[in-house]
Amino acid sequence: MALKRSDGGGKGELTGREKKKLKVSAARAIAVQPSASTSNAASSKALPASSLAGLPSAIDVEKFVEARAFEIDAMHTAMKTASASSTHRVWQTLPRHLRRRAASHDVRRVPLRLRDRARAEMDVVRKKALGRSMPKRGKYKRTTRTESFVKRQRDKIWLETHLWHAKRMHMETLWGYRLAVTPTEKSYRPSHRASVHGSILHDASYYSLVEIVGTERILAAMLDLCCDPQGAGPGSKRWSSGSRILETFIYKTGSYPYDAIAPVTILWKPRPGNTSADDTQGPSKRNAKGKEREKESTQDSSDTRTVWLRFHPSANTSVFDTLKEAASSALTTYKAAHPDGPEARLEVADLTRQVNVFEIMGPKCNQVLKGALSPVPSETRQDFLQFWSSLTSLQSSGSMPRGIVVGFKVDDPRLKFPPQNAKPPSNGAPSINVTLPSAQLANSEIWNEKTRIGLSKPRFKKKDIDERRSKTSVPGTRLSALRQDDRIPVLLIQRSIEEPDSQDQQGIHGWTLIIPAGWSMAFFNSLIYTSTRIAGQQERQTQAYEAGTAYFPRDFPSNEAYDVYAQEREENEKHAWERKPPAKRINYETIGTSNPWRAYWDSVLDIAEDPQESDGFSFVSTQRESTTKTRAAAVRPWLLRGSEVRRILSSVSSVFNGAAALHSEVNRIRLKRGHEPLPDALKAADLLQGALVNVKINMCSRGAPDDLAMIYALPDDLARHWEKFLRVQKSRASDLETPEELELASKVPDNSAIIGYVTTGHYSLARGHGFAIGAIAVRRLLELEQQNERQVV
Repeated sequence: MALKRSDGGGKGELTGREKKKLKVSAARAIAVQPSASTSNAASSKALPASSLAGLPSAIDVEKFVEARAFEIDAMHTAMKTASASSTHRVWQTLPRHLRRRAASHDVRRVPLRLRDRARAEMDVVRKKALGRSMPKRGKYKRTTRTESFVKRQRDKIWLETHLWHAKRMHMETLWGYRLAVTPTEKSYRPSHRASVHGSILHDASYYSLVEIVGTERILAAMLDLCCDPQGAGPGSKRWSSGSRILETFIYKTGSYPYDAIAPVTILWKPRPGNTSADDTQGPSKRNAKGKEREKESTQDSSDTRTVWLRFHPSANTSVFDTLKEAASSALTTYKAAHPDGPEARLEVADLTRQVNVFEIMGPKCNQVLKGALSPVPSETRQDFLQFWSSLTSLQSSGSMPRGIVVGFKVDDPRLKFPPQNAKPPSNGAPSINVTLPSAQLANSEIWNEKTRIGLSKPRFKKKDIDERRSKTSVPGTRLSALRQDDRIPVLLIQRSIEEPDSQDQQGIHGWTLIIPAGWSMAFFNSLIYTSTRIAGQQERQTQAYEAGTAYFPRDFPSNEAYDVYAQEREENEKHAWERKPPAKRINYETIGTSNPWRAYWDSVLDIAEDPQESDGFSFVSTQRESTTKTRAAAVRPWLLRGSEVRRILSSVSSVFNGAAALHSEVNRIRLKRGHEPLPDALKAADLLQGALVNVKINMCSRGAPDDLAMIYALPDDLARHWEKFLRVQKSRASDLETPEELELASKVPDNSAIIGYVTTGHYSLARGHGFAIGAIAVRRLLELEQQNERQVV
């Protein structure tokens, strides 16, 4: 019974806190049995000199318990009432970093020392609904955890690291996969710092992988039909040895420069007998004469080779269709040239689900890889040992040859867990032994399909390895690989995000790690253990943006993947804009923006009118409409890109007739790969009018351009004023706004002066100012160069 409050003079009612305090103290009070004897009887006896004196030699347990029954019962009652009156449950008493939301209904989420109290607090009997208990599923109708996960992947595919990402990152369904977009924590700046000064990891297993098997000569002819003809061909010795990868662009068969599909990475399987990537024909082959040389060439052409193609999953269907068409064309050409020759075959297979790929970027990725991976002792190749020993002292993987391929075997990384990053040498001197690409260094058993399938499921589970670790004599000792442990073949490929032949030195370097399927989490846990950050789709896009390179499909207009991306973006942003009230959203009509959610490249190329401008009344003759439609059908947008873009633009701008020069350059590149010249129906003027080219935009003053920002061409007089103002502004110490700047900024040209759009733009952390990547029309670029020459004169 709760204690009565004393009638204090002039005091009002007790507060809620005081009532609660009295209730808790009353619940914790232990009842005392009243004594039959008087108190002076006990006090009359003097205490013995020794604490052991007067104690009986034996105790009857039953009589002792009966004598103390009331006290024991009172203590149990007080414990129950005290726990029932407590205002905190067990899981609420834990410190903040140990609290879990699931602990309120799952005893296993509570630390072991508190589970008994938590179990007593929980109501074991389920609450009844509508007066009766809920029916339980039958024994044979229950679904396991694995079955429920498989059921949730009917319309999408999970990566092997999905559960780890889903707990820590925002997830979206993209290209048929459930992918991580960005971490739930604030990570924009830390992710950029990790890519520049540390290490950052991205699971790129969703990329499509296609294997083509056939004769080397036919494979080279097939790839020449559908790959970018600029630079060295896919079948050249630089790439066909397998010591390097080729990063190019794939087009529809024989359609260059139109019908661009996606970037593609080509990797050849090394020949068993090759030793060097840059080997030329040896003396024995050069000195061979007559029938011997003919016999060797016939034998080389009949060798079966294997090549892998990795590309973005958004272009999966288009790439497969193009490869089938190119293979059919190459086989037809071979049969026509060799009617009596041996039968030639090309096999195209999809290996997307047979391998997993990790992209680890940053200067510390070398130390992370060397700390997490343990090559097997049987790796005794001298070039590999040189490479592995120099991996620690390299300041960045950018010191290695671009695209070098390294193949080797590693022990199960779980045996070495937890890993430790390799430390660079104490003297800090970088290694001067640069590993050269070679086919012998690139050899790996991961090319063998039987090996990949045999390793699709690890032989030992994690609990088996943990049990082995618990039986070690010294706790914390790392396990040694036994004979029955798995040996996993891997491929390590140097990866650089940089613009070739550019003065913008903002490249990001790292490695691409290819492992068999089924081993993602085993490698993933070791790679991220030493504070390696995780990148989602946004972080991967930001790496390309900070490096100043175009990112697919966001920065590649005039292809199918970009059109799908632009349409989805337009729908999402327009829907978000319409949800806002008029007072809380931007009034694009007032500021003169006709297309706020999508870039209309047809209007930039003058092959179609702006859809918003055509909404009003206009009187246009029927003849003009038919002329516009005819020209729009003849002019097709295409993106000028590749390794020879700078030289092509330089040659086109140096002549009077730029359209004819561009037409001849394209025909020269096509003839180099055996393609027929452009059809006569395609005029040089139409080719130039439909050309787009990627550009970089650096802000001369304040501000940062946003995505879909319009790029204008200024008239000569306004351009002179801006040039003069920027020259004066550069000499000033302050960077404050001036009335002259505000007046110049208010003079915005009309929509007819739009020459392009910004595809990616915001504040660049690597440059410290606004930066953007966009695309403009080539003919308008030539006009800007002519305007610049007039300004100089």
